[in-house]
Amino acid sequence: MNDSTIAPGTPLPIVEHPRLTVIGTGYLGATHAICMAILGFDVLGVDVDAAKIAALAAGKVPFFEPGLPEKLREALDSGRLRFGTDFREAAEWGDVHFVCVGTPQSKDSDAADLTYVELAFTELASHITGRALIVGKSTVPIGTAARLTTIVQTASPAGTEVELAWNPEFLREGYAVQDTLHPDRLVFGVQSEWAERQLSAAFRPMLDAKTPLIVTDLATAELVKVAANSFLATKISYINAMAEVCEATGADVNLLASALAYDSRIGSRFLKPGLGFGGGCLPKDIRAFAHRAEELGVGQAVAFLREVDGINRRRRTRTVDLVRELAGGSLTGIRVAALGAAFKPNSDDIRDAPALDVASMLHAEGAIVTVYDPEANDNARRSFPELRYADSLAEVVLGADVIVLLTEWQEFREADPDDLSTLVNQRKVVDGRHALDADDFRAKGWEYRALGRPADPRTVELISDVRDDVLLSA
Repeated sequence: MNDSTIAPGTPLPIVEHPRLTVIGTGYLGATHAICMAILGFDVLGVDVDAAKIAALAAGKVPFFEPGLPEKLREALDSGRLRFGTDFREAAEWGDVHFVCVGTPQSKDSDAADLTYVELAFTELASHITGRALIVGKSTVPIGTAARLTTIVQTASPAGTEVELAWNPEFLREGYAVQDTLHPDRLVFGVQSEWAERQLSAAFRPMLDAKTPLIVTDLATAELVKVAANSFLATKISYINAMAEVCEATGADVNLLASALAYDSRIGSRFLKPGLGFGGGCLPKDIRAFAHRAEELGVGQAVAFLREVDGINRRRRTRTVDLVRELAGGSLTGIRVAALGAAFKPNSDDIRDAPALDVASMLHAEGAIVTVYDPEANDNARRSFPELRYADSLAEVVLGADVIVLLTEWQEFREADPDDLSTLVNQRKVVDGRHALDADDFRAKGWEYRALGRPADPRTVELISDVRDDVLLSA
């Protein structure tokens, strides 16, 4: 690429082993800071939340992520990682600055709230006095990076010597350490050769490991993340839409998904029916993407995302329907054991969690709902104090009229139906994640229901018998 900000003949100052700052130490920022220090870089993590900074500096990760506490201790012990609250120090010390603050959904619309992003970029830039690269990693609407470039260069005493790039993240909660240290690809959205070389230096260990690299413009880099999330959300919602059809026809969505998975054009990943997606990324990202597309006049092109979102929401209400049906038509006074609160296993994240949405709807209909999650109980208690909570699987199912599996933790997958039978009031279970062995539960006297599967297993057995007869006569 041709450098667009340096006058012809001017040397390009490249730091081969740059000092990195990470602005924002939430889930993304803390993980990025810790892992970059593990890779051998000197890293300064900065946040306005002094309590969060103190916890990290003391070796405590303020959220649940497998493997990250051990990496934090290793990084701190190496002397390459430290934390603080001073933006001026970050601006003066760092060579490449990563901005990792959140972009929640706006309170009054589907748009992304960019307040924190703009504040972080502006505050950091106001203290930068020489040539520097600021790299956005947050998920933002298309066009944000171009607008932030103007904001940053206006706020900084160095003016156009400050350049902006975009490097979207692709972390999966529960696998964030692996995804950061060994990404499946890197995307550099840059405006000059200098910026590309600076970013390459900051990601040298990954590039040396032959990680695929896509170098592109700012707008495309912004679009990559929201496009990836939208595609994933669409695939998940597609199989859940098929589950709705299966429920209306008596077909089995699990058998349907298995048949589709053998098609190499489709594959099996994320073709798993169930309660649907949640968390702090997919729901807000597809809504913000659709909103931004409408602003750009191309809303019709991604109008299907509204239905993707709608399918996902309907899975929650349909799960409540299944619990009500098992309870005999009314939820009033029914004791429900809700297994799970986090939006996915191996996480304590309850943002837009389908599990808690279902639990709350059950409670609103008069059910006595008790929740248990191996990691997310504390977060759930703070946000949903009206629900009851248990501290173990045995405690949550004790005396239950209906069990509803909402988050597929391994502890729940491995639960023995015989053991559960000795604790519950009635052997009734709704499997919201298709995570249990339906045949085993039914064989041991349980009424088992799941989204997109026949209530009467004999329907599937009859289909299998007919298929066998056809094969024998062929």
